[in-house]
Amino acid sequence: FYDNFNVSKETFEIIEDSTKINLKKIIFENDKDLLNITQYTQISIFCASMAIFNVLKNLLNEKGITINFMLGHSLGEYSALAASNVFSLADCSKLLKIRGELMQNAYKENESGMAAVIGINCSKLEDIISNNKLDIEIANDNSPSQVVVSGIKKELVASENILLKNGVKKFIHLNVSAAFHSKIMKSAEKKLMDFLESVKFNKPICNIISNYSGKNTLNPNHIFLNLSNQMSNKVRWVDSINTLDSLNEKKIIEIGPGKVLSNLIKRISNNFDIININEINDYEKLINEL
Repeated sequence: FYDNFNVSKETFEIIEDSTKINLKKIIFENDKDLLNITQYTQISIFCASMAIFNVLKNLLNEKGITINFMLGHSLGEYSALAASNVFSLADCSKLLKIRGELMQNAYKENESGMAAVIGINCSKLEDIISNNKLDIEIANDNSPSQVVVSGIKKELVASENILLKNGVKKFIHLNVSAAFHSKIMKSAEKKLMDFLESVKFNKPICNIISNYSGKNTLNPNHIFLNLSNQMSNKVRWVDSINTLDSLNEKKIIEIGPGKVLSNLIKRISNNFDIININEINDYEKLINEL
């Protein structure tokens, strides 16, 4: 997209100017493996996603096609808010630079983490955690068969056998630097609040479905409250997709690196026609379809 569209190049330039991070070098070369460090991962994914979205936005405008809803998973919620004009690309870039740094430094390095729990739904997992007094938290309710938990690493290790004995099929430790979407992020969330309060939240161009509530809103105050609670609370992805389903929406376009969300959505509901735009070929297929 960078090589083929001026609007993608301009997107990179705005984000690089706002953050003072050489994202082209990180994304296209990654010679020091910076993409695996949270403070660079987040802003890089955001930059790639927005570089694609801004191309798509021009196409939809040309065709007179409107977007009814936007949503994103964790970091992706910020992309959705920038794409829907809740705040500017520059302001969102600054927020994500700060968010990445705060999350990276929220707890002692490599002492907290996350794990994917496969083969059980969120409600049953909550019962097991409660009944066994496990000191872990649900971070992402991703699908009826995949939930992500957060906690101190030794607590995650201690929980693994208990969960496997209670019907969990797989317990996969994730390669992340900290326990995101848990109480461990509370101090970082409070620090981020100062920056969120300094940014103007505009009315979005379409409904936003929030990670924190799983509900849709056009109200900037509600969006602010939802975002200010996002970092230390679970991502209600199942609720979010069920909200979209209940509103009788049929077509979803996932934008950005990979197809993770498309695959999760298929496990939640088979009522959607899902298009994934990850590379130029995907975009060309969409043009033909439109």
